[in-house]
Amino acid sequence: MTEKLSNKVAIITGGGSGFGRETALKLAKKGTNISIVDLSTENGEETVRLCKELGTDAIFIQADVSKVEDVKRYVVQTVDHFGKIDLFFNNAGISGSGVRTLECSVEEFDAIVNVNLKGVFYGLKYVVNEMRKSGGGVIVNTASLGGLVGMPTLGAYSATKHAVIGLTKTIAGEYGRENIRINAIAPGTNETPMVKAFPAEAIEAMAEAVPMGRLGQPHEVADVVAFLLSDEASYIHGAVISIDGGAAAL
Repeated sequence: MTEKLSNKVAIITGGGSGFGRETALKLAKKGTNISIVDLSTENGEETVRLCKELGTDAIFIQADVSKVEDVKRYVVQTVDHFGKIDLFFNNAGISGSGVRTLECSVEEFDAIVNVNLKGVFYGLKYVVNEMRKSGGGVIVNTASLGGLVGMPTLGAYSATKHAVIGLTKTIAGEYGRENIRINAIAPGTNETPMVKAFPAEAIEAMAEAVPMGRLGQPHEVADVVAFLLSDEASYIHGAVISIDGGAAAL
C-alpha cells in the first residue's frame, strides 16, 4: 500500500471491460474502494465480483454517461455509499463504424460526441464539485492516440479525443489550486476483445505500424492510470501521457 491508495474511493466509468476493468483490479489490489459505472449490467457486475474477491468494497451503477441525469446519479450513489470521491477514472467511450469522416451519419456523429465528449464533461462537472467539498481529488481522463494525431476513418472519435485533451488541460489550469489534480492518457491500439475479433492479417498490420512492433495490453494502460492516481504522481498535472509503443512519435 505504499502508494496510499488504500481506503480511497474511486469511480471508474466504462469499468465493465478493457482499461476500466483492468484499472479496477489494479486499484482493488491496493485497497481502493470502487464504484464501477457501465452501460452493461453483466460486465459491470462481473468487475465488481472480481474486485470483491480481492478484498475491497465495490458497487455497480448502471449508467449511460451521455445522459446528464445518469451521471448525477452515479455521483450521488457513490457518495451515499462511500461518503466521498477521491479518485476518478473518466474512461467510458465509443469509437464508431470506421467510415471516412464526412460519410459518418449525423446520428453516429452525435452518439460519439454525446458519449466521448459530453460524457467526459458531465463527469468532470459533477465529480469535481464533490471533490472540492472534501478537499480535492485526482482525475485521469481517457483520451487516445487519436487525440494527438488524425485517425482516418475515425474522424468523429479523433475529434472528441482531441477535445478531451483540451478539457483536461483547461481544468488543470482552473482547479489546480483547489487540490484537484488531473491528467489524460493517450493509449494506442491495445489487444482488447474488440481488436482480437479482427482478422489476423488486420491485427498483424496494426502491430507492424507500431515502432515497438506489437500491440499494447490493457494492463499496461492500467499500470499508468494507477500511477497517475497515486501520490507518487503528485506533481504531474495537466499532462497527456502516451501509452502507444511509440506510435505518436512517428
